[in-house]
Amino acid sequence: MHALLHKFISTIIRRGNLTVTFSNGKSRHYGGGHGKPVHIRFNTKRAERGILGNPEFYLGHYYAEGEIDLVQGDMYDFLEAVFTGDPGGEFQQRPWMKAIAALRYKLRHFKEFNVADRSRRNVQHHYDLTGALYDLFLDKDRQYSCAYFETKDADLEEAQLAKKRHIAAKMAMTRPGLSVLDIGCGWGGMALYLARFLGASVKGVTLSDEQLTIARKRAEDVGFAERVRFELEDYRHVQEQFDRLVSVGMFEHVGRPFYDQYFQQCAKLLKKDGVMLLHTIGRTDVPATTNAFIEKYIFPGGYIPALSEVMPAIERSGLKITDIEILRLHYAETLKAWRERFMARRDEAKGLYDERFCRMWEFYLAGSESAFRWQNLVIFQIQLAHDQQAVPLTRDYIHEAEACLRAIEQRQGEGVARFPQAAAE
Repeated sequence: MHALLHKFISTIIRRGNLTVTFSNGKSRHYGGGHGKPVHIRFNTKRAERGILGNPEFYLGHYYAEGEIDLVQGDMYDFLEAVFTGDPGGEFQQRPWMKAIAALRYKLRHFKEFNVADRSRRNVQHHYDLTGALYDLFLDKDRQYSCAYFETKDADLEEAQLAKKRHIAAKMAMTRPGLSVLDIGCGWGGMALYLARFLGASVKGVTLSDEQLTIARKRAEDVGFAERVRFELEDYRHVQEQFDRLVSVGMFEHVGRPFYDQYFQQCAKLLKKDGVMLLHTIGRTDVPATTNAFIEKYIFPGGYIPALSEVMPAIERSGLKITDIEILRLHYAETLKAWRERFMARRDEAKGLYDERFCRMWEFYLAGSESAFRWQNLVIFQIQLAHDQQAVPLTRDYIHEAEACLRAIEQRQGEGVARFPQAAAE
């Protein structure tokens, strides 16, 4: 067992400075010895067998269970050694790994069959965790999606504000009073931004009880309850039409079997001269399956699409693609900020839940950052319309709108749209 695991690790870690202590107490060193030292220890033979059989799932699983420990460095340091040491992902090309991937791919339809009731359960699994947890690592507006780093020196608060500004600019909000549907509105930050700085009338829909309660309180606290309304409602059940649609970080929960239904519903909800902005995680390579650990423990029913999977459903809906932007590495930087904030307040997270939960979330945040930094994940921002003349001829209007919004924020005080801490208490 130890000889097989040693050979397996040797093929992956070709550079770096990794020490591995096996369950029999023996240690070996891997890599060229340069860089930050990392030391991982297997506490059980079961964990060693798991890593040999299916490292994609069992590394996170057994780390959460305490059967794998980090003696030196942290999980991000270890994953950096793995992904930079095996840039071609050779371990995933091994016959048994390809067989596991093929089987999971065949089962993908069942895993992502997100009918309304199942969608609600999946959302509750993650987003109905106590709000105090999210206060530990998110920005003050509780933006739980990729930020937009306009400069390398921007902090998380600035980058999340820039994300809302960037999305709003692409929505071509040409006059006050436009009606907007926010599909998957989270804790209400995007909706409140559009109402505050662009005079929009916004309906936000969510399947999370926790998010709904807080979003409604936020609207009341800033006096926007009449202009911004939040509902516990599946996007499939919305009946009104809107001038603008926006969806940020929700499409990942739709599931491939429902892509046609999603875009056909968006086409129905969007007025003929309207504009939609879809912001979603995407993959840069071919269609695949959701990471097994993430699927089981973090986002059940979730899937990150390739662009080739999204485009046909859009085409069949009758909507026209008017702009696509790929945000590279922005989510890696967002996740880095979240991970560092979470780890700085880890003891508080443990007080809310337990050690196993903290280890699970350490792996989730570190693994997700690694996927955006060294693997195949990016952000797609897709602008859609019925009429190709619904937006200006060139993209200059985006930068002009951002500059205008920046000036409005400074005049009105962007802090108005931030998350009121009292609401989480």
